[in-house]
Amino acid sequence: MGLIQAAIGAIGGTLADQWKDFYTVPEGLPPTAALFAAVPRGENAGRGSNTRGSDGVISNGSRIIVPEGYGLVLMEQGAITGFAAVPGAYEWNSDAPDSQSIFAGDGIVSPLITTSWERFKFGGRPGTQQRAYFVTLKELPNNRFGTQSEIYWDDAYMNAQVGAVTRGTYTIKIVDPLLFVRGWLPAKYLEPGQVFDFTDLDNDAASQLFNEVVGSLAPAFSMYTNDPSKGNRITKIQQDSIGFAQSLSAAVEQNYQWSTGRGLAIVSTAIVSIEYDETTKELLRNVQRADALSGGRGNSNLQASVAAGFEAAGENSGGAGLVGLGMAAGATGIGALQQPVAPAPAPTPAPSNLPPPPPAAAAEDDPVEKLAKFKQMLDGGLITQADYDAAKNKLLGL
Repeated sequence: MGLIQAAIGAIGGTLADQWKDFYTVPEGLPPTAALFAAVPRGENAGRGSNTRGSDGVISNGSRIIVPEGYGLVLMEQGAITGFAAVPGAYEWNSDAPDSQSIFAGDGIVSPLITTSWERFKFGGRPGTQQRAYFVTLKELPNNRFGTQSEIYWDDAYMNAQVGAVTRGTYTIKIVDPLLFVRGWLPAKYLEPGQVFDFTDLDNDAASQLFNEVVGSLAPAFSMYTNDPSKGNRITKIQQDSIGFAQSLSAAVEQNYQWSTGRGLAIVSTAIVSIEYDETTKELLRNVQRADALSGGRGNSNLQASVAAGFEAAGENSGGAGLVGLGMAAGATGIGALQQPVAPAPAPTPAPSNLPPPPPAAAAEDDPVEKLAKFKQMLDGGLITQADYDAAKNKLLGL
């Protein structure tokens, strides 16, 4: 009991003419401000029936404007006595029989507030004086994160542990204002003139949240890159701000209970940079090469490589160049292009008193040529896809 809804929606000209004095959100707030005391507006600065209007204390007859995107929290001696998230005009009167305690609306705030209200509501009859605060219900931008050294996580795309230095920003939202006030807000910010700002470097509570986000980055990267619905692609993180935000929000919830214990949630992220360590860079190049040589794309790459080889051999070595290329291409089924050549003369036998020359060292097969052979066997049904993938990983050192 206590709040009477006078008008729904934004304050209009008629209401402004009728209400010369009222309480509302202060001017000049930073866009990252999360909680602050209500301030009086009007000709008499709210002091008609309230002699302490300047310090955010309202009394019976005080009028309050709740703008879009804000929630009004009323408190008495540290206990929550009222809440309004429906934009509009309200009047406080603890004696009015038709007054209410909460106006939660029908949005996402409603079910959360209903639950929290039962936990934190004032147990007796509210007094005639209340402290009034506003809580921002909009996304709060420009919350930064960054790592000074590499963080490491197990990556399904590269099937290995990878490391990177990263930085970016995220938006935070107060999804349960009552839980935020009771479960996280330091008492100093319930004093007049104080503003709780998540980006304030002198705000110890906000600094703790920053540290918790940084501590959750590695689990969040792991969640994202090991989620089959995301395609297991590390390279998609920077383009998927919402998807990575969900992973980061899940990580901070799992580690620090942001939503269930503090009424907070991460909504979106913007990763400004990811700088992989040298081992991860090399691993990423190898995996990308392996991807390029697999499936239909691998056939196209192989055919293009062979065609380019024929062209280069024809330009640089004439018919002799095509001879060697034709022999190497035999494994790909293109050996018919090989030119006939005269047999080479037999080598002169070595004198009997000399030891026979050592056999010529067999040249190692080219990995691309070997992979082409395996691909031909796969296409011919001689081996399975699993056999081909195992051979490919072995050849490329994955």
